[in-house]
Amino acid sequence: MIELDQLTKSFAQKDGQPVRAVDSVSLTVPEGEICVFLGPSGCGKTTTLKMINRLITPSSGRVLIGGEDTASLNEVDLRRRIGYVIQQIGLFPNMTIEENITVVPRLLGWDKQRCKARASELMSMVALDPKLYLKRYPRELSGGQQQRIGVVRALAADPPVLLMDEPFGAVDPINRESIQNEFFQMQRQLKKTVIMVSHDIDEAIKLGDRVAVFRRGKLVQYDHPDTLLAHPRDEFVGQFVGQDSTLKRLLLVKAGDAAAQPPTARADTPLAEAFSIMDDNDSRYLTVVDDTRHALGFVARRAARGAAGTCGERLSAFPATVSAEDNLRIVLSKMYQYRSSWMPVLDADGAYLGEVTQDSIADYLSSGRSRQQTGQPPRVVAA
Repeated sequence: MIELDQLTKSFAQKDGQPVRAVDSVSLTVPEGEICVFLGPSGCGKTTTLKMINRLITPSSGRVLIGGEDTASLNEVDLRRRIGYVIQQIGLFPNMTIEENITVVPRLLGWDKQRCKARASELMSMVALDPKLYLKRYPRELSGGQQQRIGVVRALAADPPVLLMDEPFGAVDPINRESIQNEFFQMQRQLKKTVIMVSHDIDEAIKLGDRVAVFRRGKLVQYDHPDTLLAHPRDEFVGQFVGQDSTLKRLLLVKAGDAAAQPPTARADTPLAEAFSIMDDNDSRYLTVVDDTRHALGFVARRAARGAAGTCGERLSAFPATVSAEDNLRIVLSKMYQYRSSWMPVLDADGAYLGEVTQDSIADYLSSGRSRQQTGQPPRVVAA
């Protein structure tokens, strides 16, 4: 857990008058969560980040990590316990990738075998083959690959805390999304306590368990992303999150969490029975599954009306499906692409989990529900 207690940093201006770059910031980041510092340039977010590992010395206030005041720790020891990723990457050009990744472990006295095993493990997490890349030099890697190495290097000594200063800002959009996804999957495994600086609201929503919005050195709102989008505290926050904040909320909920579970039929279900089920549920279609709950297709209400035979004889293929991990923005996009009012949701093995409809998405957006209420564990409380 990271706690900032009335953290303040003042600098002297040219005329000698002090100015507060960070003004009495207090917040708590629970263990294993990602907090994104968000705000315009010069708002104090990077200065706040650098006070956590004492690259900048606070004027007043405290930083506690795991309940321990970092002011009582040696600066070098503190920084070795905290992973740090910057936009410029900063790989050592005269070192191999393996040597770059294992800089801190070697300083901590790890043996060669342990260092190599750790480097290989981390490389695999970001889809880079250790056998191909560990002996290469940074100049032999693309910009996106170098950025991946910068991230895993910060994790090499398995620090409990990771600080990231716009880590993906210098990467092209395609690589950026890919690296974000890889980092998100790594975080689900590693459960580090992460503070990330960003100026990108979409990145903050995608990655953050909590978002801290800064303005002129002050913390103006600290909330779960969904709360931030649905209930911005003031006009500044509202303008910063954008006019499409309602649609941005679709990024926060996965199809598997939002899927309803309507009745289903089997291939041998009589069409008359299928029509009765659809009539009772005011539905225009009925999904057909096998004995293992794998979706076979669907029967349309008009096809079942007054018809003899079974569902398997009138089966239609789904125009498209979505996975349980797809967010609702992807689901809605597919609905419009295929001109469908609903989408079946399948798990990784193809088993039917339920469906998401345009009406259910509209209900979600108008209800003010957050992702805690759609099946995920509550992870955010008011600061």
